[in-house]
Amino acid sequence: MTPTPLSLEHLIRPATTNSNKSPVLFMLHGYGSNEEDLFSFASELPKELFIISVRAPFNLEPYGYAWYAINFDAQQGKWSDDQQAIESRDKIIVFIKEACKAYDLDDENVTLLGFSQGTILSYAVALSYPEKIKNVIALSGYINEGILIAEFKNKDHSTLDFYCSHGQVDAVIPVEWAQRAPEFLENLGISHKYEEFPVGHGVAPQNFYSFKEWLDKKLDF
Repeated sequence: MTPTPLSLEHLIRPATTNSNKSPVLFMLHGYGSNEEDLFSFASELPKELFIISVRAPFNLEPYGYAWYAINFDAQQGKWSDDQQAIESRDKIIVFIKEACKAYDLDDENVTLLGFSQGTILSYAVALSYPEKIKNVIALSGYINEGILIAEFKNKDHSTLDFYCSHGQVDAVIPVEWAQRAPEFLENLGISHKYEEFPVGHGVAPQNFYSFKEWLDKKLDF
């Protein structure tokens, strides 16, 4: 099946079931990667899911894509372009609506799977627009409050469910940043599971099987 031209480039793996309105999982890759990266998980995920792996909108030289710029300044240190991240947050929301309509998907059964920068955006989308998302798999990322909508605390987050994980020796995103997520989610009344694995900035096999088992239990087929 050839992807339908939409506002963001993407790859698809249709569900194998014949039922209408399939549940959908959107994959959001990390900084400098592309839509083919997380798509390698697709063949191992539930066949009832329609999977869409999305390419981030900002080009990186000489190759790759990003949801927002990350800059390294000798005086100010590392900093992120939150305005670009907010733009990407809202582009993702528009894309989800487009894709659900174009592929006739269940817009009340939407899962996000992110890695690193894609996880930061997954948090931003789900916490800002909880009415649009059901499940989130947040791998090797953290919550950036600066890219959430101003009134996010006034929203009803009770229908969200998160699986969060991080590498204990991650040299890219400190594990301490990820460890703040459980309390943050708890304060919003969000069901969640948090795990750490003895790896760096990546997804260990045991991490994959753990979130896959979690996902199997959360989906309504």
